[in-house]
Amino acid sequence: MASLINTFVNSFSNKLDAPLKQHLKNVYGCLSLSTVSAAAGAYVHLYTELLQANFLTTIATLGLLLALMGTADNGKNQKKRLGYLLGFAFLSGLGMGPLLDVVIRINPSIIVTALMSTTILFMSFSISALLAERGYWLYLGGTLFSMVNIMVIFSLANIFLRSTLIYQAHLYIGLFLMCGFVIYDTQLIIEKFHMRNKDYIAHSLDLFIDFIGIFRHLLVILTQKEQQEQRKRKE
Repeated sequence: MASLINTFVNSFSNKLDAPLKQHLKNVYGCLSLSTVSAAAGAYVHLYTELLQANFLTTIATLGLLLALMGTADNGKNQKKRLGYLLGFAFLSGLGMGPLLDVVIRINPSIIVTALMSTTILFMSFSISALLAERGYWLYLGGTLFSMVNIMVIFSLANIFLRSTLIYQAHLYIGLFLMCGFVIYDTQLIIEKFHMRNKDYIAHSLDLFIDFIGIFRHLLVILTQKEQQEQRKRKE
């Protein structure tokens, strides 16, 4: 995993200086650890009886997120903050357990397809952000956050409307937004580094949330398509 991260970051030798490359290695290293921790959380929910996703684990997930965001990086508490990050990732994976249960019942191969597609999308948009001119995609921030606010309003309205069209639009637009956030957050990390913000743990948290968001949306979309195909075969 370390060699893959080195190869990925070093491939941009003409665009990135040495300190920034090292920072990005740390960011993507933490991201890799977070995804492994999330996978472990999902495994615990699916294949053991040690811990199951429920309301209390959701509260614990939010608690660890707030603890990480509320603990400023002072150079001496990196292990503590990394523990918060990995704990948050673990419980995030655990929280996806019920969705994964449903997907496995329909077609287990969907998980592999969604994971591979998520990785390809994430890497593609990350590369686009790293190859672009510094700050070129930061203008997306206002548009992305505005669309998120609009989606929240429509989601609340759909609780009463129960519109399938709104739900489907929310699903596909949400996937589009998560991909946009990969580009935006990657360039924002670079900009923060140039402003002497070298908190790679917090930076990796942003990318982890993007990665999980893409994966979750793809799981639902691919599962819906599989269900439609199964209905057609029965007919």
